Amino acid sequence: MKSRHAARPVATAQTDAILESISDGVFTVDLNWRITSFNRAAEKITGVKRAEAIGRHCSEVFRSSMCQDDCALKHSIKTGRPVVGKSCYIITAEGERIPISVSTAIMRNKTGKVVGGAETFRDLSEVEALREELAGHYRVGELTSHSPLMQRVFEVLPAIAASPSTVLVLGETGTGKELVARTIHSLSPRSRGPFIAVNCGALPDTLLESELFGYKAGAFTGANRDKPGRFALARGGAILLDEIGEMSPALQVKLLRVLEERTFEPLGSTRPEKTDARVMVATNKDLASLVRQGSFRDDLYYRVNVIRIELPPLRRRKEDIPLIVEHFIARFNRLQRGLPPLSSDENGGCTRPARSAITGVSVEALSLLMAYDWPGNVRELENVIERAFVLCSAGQIGIEHLPVELTARAVASRHPSISLSLDSASTIRKARELLEAETIRKAIDKAGGNRSAAAKELGIHKTTLFRKLKQLGIDPPEQDGRSRRRS
Repeated sequence: MKSRHAARPVATAQTDAILESISDGVFTVDLNWRITSFNRAAEKITGVKRAEAIGRHCSEVFRSSMCQDDCALKHSIKTGRPVVGKSCYIITAEGERIPISVSTAIMRNKTGKVVGGAETFRDLSEVEALREELAGHYRVGELTSHSPLMQRVFEVLPAIAASPSTVLVLGETGTGKELVARTIHSLSPRSRGPFIAVNCGALPDTLLESELFGYKAGAFTGANRDKPGRFALARGGAILLDEIGEMSPALQVKLLRVLEERTFEPLGSTRPEKTDARVMVATNKDLASLVRQGSFRDDLYYRVNVIRIELPPLRRRKEDIPLIVEHFIARFNRLQRGLPPLSSDENGGCTRPARSAITGVSVEALSLLMAYDWPGNVRELENVIERAFVLCSAGQIGIEHLPVELTARAVASRHPSISLSLDSASTIRKARELLEAETIRKAIDKAGGNRSAAAKELGIHKTTLFRKLKQLGIDPPEQDGRSRRRS
């Protein structure tokens, strides 16, 4: 008995030595939330000396982002369950904000009674700095990419942004040419100025000219007052001329004058006006080929082709698809949270129900996204994810939420009798029917034969399900899962 009591101080001394040697901060509290111990690492991380900490309320010393309603230690003492690896931040004695990871546990006496709690916390400043450094390698402004092809673009964007030179952005439709132009502007010394984008292919020449250069009152019938053009509105900022390859030769001459002399004449004006707007142009066409064909002026081509950025299509950087999908899901979740949930009104009008956030994409759906060639590039991928948000009420986006252009390939791989060609309407229809049939069978199996539950799982009325079963030639379950066999 004597030796047993003699061993306790040794064990306590060993425990103290261990707590002093580790790099994680450790402190304990009693049931009044007053600190009873505070190790060396806790002193270093918080900037508070042990003598100052012991005896004070832990919230006064720790000053964590979860010290009020979300206290991890309070949760452990209340529930008896530990908290492991919860992220938050603390404010040090010097006022510095530090990210940390917290773990907690309860403390009991020899009789098993709870007498307090213990908390360990780890400084994540270096981890956070590394994460931000890594993020900087694949993110510039709103642009996100892991692809080596895009990394080359990212490397030159800051230098391009600092320059006042004209920029030519080339890329297929949907590759994000306007987003690149906006990023260049946001990184430039002119970022506080306006960014004006004009689609040159969307307007006929007469309207495009007045949009670009403006007009004076009386310039034509209906011009009752002066209207400033886009070049005037872009003073102090930047203007993007998208789809410049669609511009007529006559308008190309006027644009050339703007680039050479930095002046333009509004319609009906007798004197030129100045503009200091930085000019960026974008096109999905091969301007050099248009020059050879004679439909694009060579002198204008040399003027706009000062700094050239070529964006790769999505099919050449498929490693970016998971990252881009994650970005779109986060964005659409934010948009959904911004929509106020509607309940049924007194008149029984149509309402919008509240919905849960989408958590991600299933492995099967992501494999289809990765296998697709994306002729519409990032814009097409965005549209596919937006469509999936309409069809998927919660959880993960699955194959059944993707359009037939993608799912037909998956069905064809499971049903070799179907051609992979998507040019035939009958092929698409057959693929859709097979996918629909598979989805319905899975829902019925999941519901244990309960047709009403299967209809609810599919998000359709049970009469619609019965009609689909008949239309697709699916035998209904012999017995509804709601029925019980009588003995």
